[in-house]
Amino acid sequence: MAGATLLAHAVRRLAAAPSVACIVVAAPPGTARQVADGLAQVTDVPLHVVDGGATRQESVAAALWAVPEPYPIVLVHDAARAFAPPDLVERVAAAVRDGHDAVIPVLPVVDTIKQVDSDGYVTATPERAALRAVQTPQGFRRTVLEQAHRAAQALDGTPATDDAALVERIGARVFCVPGSEAAMKITNPADLTTAELLAAEPVRSLTQP
Repeated sequence: MAGATLLAHAVRRLAAAPSVACIVVAAPPGTARQVADGLAQVTDVPLHVVDGGATRQESVAAALWAVPEPYPIVLVHDAARAFAPPDLVERVAAAVRDGHDAVIPVLPVVDTIKQVDSDGYVTATPERAALRAVQTPQGFRRTVLEQAHRAAQALDGTPATDDAALVERIGARVFCVPGSEAAMKITNPADLTTAELLAAEPVRSLTQP
């Protein structure tokens, strides 16, 4: 897309945020060297590539354990949201620096949401005003995220769909900041049209916070 992979676009935008001093990528198992070679010219920010696991949760854990020691704040991002802008990254990081243990970017839910049982019947209609669609990057105080992942590994329970859910399980509070329409998740062919437009936009680096 615009001559680069989604992962390269994601890395480039993360690196343009001044709070980001190191990037760790969890690659599909057995592809770490190949992925590292493909990202070699993408950014001057120190970048490490590790083999991920069989699940998203295992891959995040593998990357988390590879983060160098000096960094007390960790952001977890999905390459499928390759065009999350640098200002969104900064907004999340700033909220963690302000004292929140866990921070997620969110957008208001515009559709009516139904809760449905296994037989296909509606069981509830949640109040839309209290719902939010969650994006990435999600930000965490490193010690809190490590505790959450260790607890998940010890329990070997139901995998979480995001890291905020793991943090919720250990009783930590999760703070919300405004998300970005550009941080859309690219999941189907129709999304590619919008993604091509976003890929053509220049990446604007931000000044130091």
